[in-house]
Amino acid sequence: MPPEFEATMMSEPVRLRITEIFHSLQGETRTMGLPTVFVRLTGCPLRCVYCDTAYAFTGGTMIDMQEILSEVSTYKPRYITVTGGEPLAQPNCLPLLTALCDLDPAPEVSLETSGALDVSEVDPRVVKILDLKTPASGESHRNRWENLAHLTPNDQIKFVICDRSDYEWARFKLSEHRLDERAEVLFSPSYEQLPGADLAAWILEDRLPVRMQLQLHKLLWGDEPGR
Repeated sequence: MPPEFEATMMSEPVRLRITEIFHSLQGETRTMGLPTVFVRLTGCPLRCVYCDTAYAFTGGTMIDMQEILSEVSTYKPRYITVTGGEPLAQPNCLPLLTALCDLDPAPEVSLETSGALDVSEVDPRVVKILDLKTPASGESHRNRWENLAHLTPNDQIKFVICDRSDYEWARFKLSEHRLDERAEVLFSPSYEQLPGADLAAWILEDRLPVRMQLQLHKLLWGDEPGR
């Protein structure tokens, strides 16, 4: 490759396809309720039956990473979440995560990922939220169990539970992989599919070492995009 062409390639801006950037309350995870800036990337290789962000599968706008950082910075965020779709489906998600961690003052940056794609190259400063897919999601065969080796106690593992069978499956995986020794484990009832009281009763009955969570943003705003 001629040096002048190589220099041109290196100077090209990093760009990502973005569905939306918005400021809201975190609806899930251990930072639930805290004001957070969300960067929603476009595209996802999965099709979970309960997905509430199908509008992020296609479309979006190609935006230079510096523009993304500039917009995020206007909120002076303490917490930033990169989500999707499946954000890791875009290779430039990795440098974006690092750039967000480098903001001054340094925010807490989290990544919501399906668990179907490799997380080994994610910046270690990022809180990885691994959304393992249950059988009722229709995508449990996509779980990349090798990802568990790359988790730390600062990361989180989430199960969206659709029914009792999903619960029993998740309970078995919790024990089989000793998940609570790897990261914080979250059980969430599928919105308008499994009553939260049922899931709470099962967790208490079995004395599971997990955090139950409801989706705060859905309780406040339903399925409204950008919330």
